[in-house]
Amino acid sequence: MGKNYQFSIPTVIKCGRGISSQIGETLQSYQLKKLLIVTDKGVRQANLLEKIEASLRGSGIEYAIYDDVEPNPKAELVNEGVAFLNAEQCDAVLGIGGGSSLDTAKGIAAMVTNEGSILDYEGIGKLPNPTLPLFAVPTTAGTGSEATASTVFTDRETLFKAVIISPHLFPKAAFLDPELILQLPQGITAATGMDALTHAIESYVSKEATPVSRALAIQAIKMIGADLEKTYFVGTDTESRENMLVASMLAGVAFSQSRLGNVHAISHTFGGVFNIPHGIANATLLPFVMEFNLPACAEKMKEIAIALGEDVTGLTTLQAGEKAIEAVKRLNQSLNIPNNIKELGVSLDLLPQMVADSMRSANVLSNPRLTRAEDIASIIKSAYATEEL
Repeated sequence: MGKNYQFSIPTVIKCGRGISSQIGETLQSYQLKKLLIVTDKGVRQANLLEKIEASLRGSGIEYAIYDDVEPNPKAELVNEGVAFLNAEQCDAVLGIGGGSSLDTAKGIAAMVTNEGSILDYEGIGKLPNPTLPLFAVPTTAGTGSEATASTVFTDRETLFKAVIISPHLFPKAAFLDPELILQLPQGITAATGMDALTHAIESYVSKEATPVSRALAIQAIKMIGADLEKTYFVGTDTESRENMLVASMLAGVAFSQSRLGNVHAISHTFGGVFNIPHGIANATLLPFVMEFNLPACAEKMKEIAIALGEDVTGLTTLQAGEKAIEAVKRLNQSLNIPNNIKELGVSLDLLPQMVADSMRSANVLSNPRLTRAEDIASIIKSAYATEEL
């Protein structure tokens, strides 16, 4: 590699069917007084908390539930959650849900022990104090937030999505239970699955990638390529759901080490400015960023094509890399994901703000191809309207 690096993931990962019913037993060893469950109303109404609550009660762990999480959470939500936690006198946090719930749980756990606003800690390694004990249960297979050192919140005033990265944000334990995602709607299955694939691909080609992160990322790509369509079209196949949960986690661990790239730099602006769901924004942008990056990482794109099951026999490296882009486009089409960002509600009237916010992202620096503001503008305009499938 020619550079020094280190690898660390302090999160204990517990995976398997019904594993969420063991949460109480696991958390007993942490000697908690009272646990705050952070989730959203959809997860609660879907009765996904039942087994977890029963496990906590069976282990004698008191808990309170904060269920006001919304998609693309604003920083103010953290303050409300901290106030709720303090009123309930909780001393640990359990996030249950998709990326927004897990991110909010991280933000609340962090801001009980740190001063100011969560937005004050935008960037890498700026959070000074450890969080409250933090645990995670994903109910989607997409963000990998249960195994990452990052959280994301929107600044209400500027609509900028700030990324906070700190080793303090790694949960102490995560529980991957495929039984909790068997009833996911097709649209969410598609969006979150493509989010995980974007994490894996961007991590694999990142300038900051290491042999460890690349091994995790390429395995995630293989598993997603093999199982995402099955989870979309069948839904109730437990094995494919479990594989997607594991792949999402692997991709999360990978990008915690390597960071991401231009897809995330741009898609975060779409979430902040237009409130577009993160996974759909990533999926729609991914082929356009891959096309932009291809000249800088053709060999790695060839390896991605192979991992996605493409036959590259007899092709040049560049042609093989193009096969990876074609595979992603076909996958998007199969999952009924728009092939342009105009359909997502993006307006080019705000192009200068989108470009400026994208260039503010540290992900631009780890993107494999050198990226200038005019490149971001070109990618966005290319993705805005296309006739290509």
